[in-house]
Amino acid sequence: MIELRPITEENLFFQAMSKFALGLIGIALLLFLPAGTFHYWNGWLLIAILFIPMFLAGIVMMLRDPELLKKRLNAKEEEAEQKTVIALSGLMFLAAFITAGLNFRFGWIEMPRWTAWLAAGVFLAAYLMYAEVLRENAYLSRTIEVQEHQKVIDTGLYGIVRHPMYCATVFLFLSMGFVLGSPISFLILLCYLPIIAKRIRNEEAVLTQGLEGYQAYREKVRYKVIPFIW
Repeated sequence: MIELRPITEENLFFQAMSKFALGLIGIALLLFLPAGTFHYWNGWLLIAILFIPMFLAGIVMMLRDPELLKKRLNAKEEEAEQKTVIALSGLMFLAAFITAGLNFRFGWIEMPRWTAWLAAGVFLAAYLMYAEVLRENAYLSRTIEVQEHQKVIDTGLYGIVRHPMYCATVFLFLSMGFVLGSPISFLILLCYLPIIAKRIRNEEAVLTQGLEGYQAYREKVRYKVIPFIW
């Protein structure tokens, strides 16, 4: 019988850096190949505001909370419905990034530069919100599950909406189309709203069934993602 070794900090760092590098290369290919040039400045802008904060956040988690980093790296879903959500999200991003590159190459719709910079500001603000959610909730995993000794978090942003992480990702993803200078990509990324609604329905069903106190939390905090709207 083979004894499985626990993940060491060195292995965790290697795993994190490997995923970071693959993500960077993958998105660069999806943007610059359709654009037909590396002079697609919107693509470089998105890569900068996406991957520089991601790298810094990864370093902070590695130093202060390796267990949280391990949870964030685990993207293997057990729920069949969530596998569908991940597949749909992947197709959405593929379509949005490729379309943005093609829009730049063929000049379908040109947008003023200030819209990209404004969208970049929204993106970074949402990134800060995402970081605060990670700070508040040590149980935050990328997969839908109830963890051992998990407790309901109902303070901070979780006292305003039940899913502040998804609130942050809504603004992150919807701003991407304008960062890339492609309103067509923005329309494609609007598909994230029904996709994330599907994920939330399944997630809340799992948490209500398996996490003590979650039903009371649902009754206490009325809104799921955006206060007074959703």
